[in-house]
Amino acid sequence: MTKMAAEAEYESVLCVKPDVSVYRIPPRASNRSVRAADWKLDTPDWTGRMRVTARGKVAYIKLEDKISGELFAQAPVEQYPGVAVETVSDSSRYFILRIQDDSGRSAFIGIGFGDRGDAFDFNVALQDHFKWVKQDNELSKQALAPDSGPKLDLGFKEGQTITLNIGQSKRKEKSRPQSSGGFGLLPPPPGGKIAPPPSATSSSHSTEPLTGSSDTGCLLDLDSNNSDSQVQPTAPATNADLWGDFTSDSLSSQPAKQEASSTDWVQF
Repeated sequence: MTKMAAEAEYESVLCVKPDVSVYRIPPRASNRSVRAADWKLDTPDWTGRMRVTARGKVAYIKLEDKISGELFAQAPVEQYPGVAVETVSDSSRYFILRIQDDSGRSAFIGIGFGDRGDAFDFNVALQDHFKWVKQDNELSKQALAPDSGPKLDLGFKEGQTITLNIGQSKRKEKSRPQSSGGFGLLPPPPGGKIAPPPSATSSSHSTEPLTGSSDTGCLLDLDSNNSDSQVQPTAPATNADLWGDFTSDSLSSQPAKQEASSTDWVQF
């Protein structure tokens, strides 16, 4: 099972830098920090290409030939910062590597970059890889002991309530009262008064009471209406009554004349 897991691990490339210099460094006399100024920076012992890879949780710094790609040396890194990769005290472009061969023998060498940007990329590539390793270890511990961490309690406390407003608008329209008749008439405006309709007595002109005969009163009434205001149309029945008055007077006067004439003929 372990062999199959090892075969399943693939090698990923973290960083590639085409120009790197290798220096032999003197043995450390004490635990004080190493300075790159003590190296022979003008005459590097080897120059080539550096390729940083990762297989599982272990990173590998490989120094290869620029043309053929032949491996010159490699440094396995299991922790960063650590013993496998160290920085110097006087420059950010130089590092100390602990290289190992297949038999397990190790030695310390110095490497340097001609550009500070290359040194920055090399440093960030290692930091990102071991940050991922740290997170993976924490997730593995949580998977083995899921009940060890504090639990998140999302339940309601005793006496705690919440209010939900779903589908309710902010403005509530006032309902209009319906009339009792069912015709949907609007109610009168609040606080207002409805003016009464104009009465027949409050017209712009006044009529005098009719006196005398009926035909004379009708003529006076017509004259006064024409002088003061426009004559309102009257129903046909009224005209018939007026003419009826004239005819009644003429008919009532005829018998009297006939009686007078008859008496005259008798006397004659």
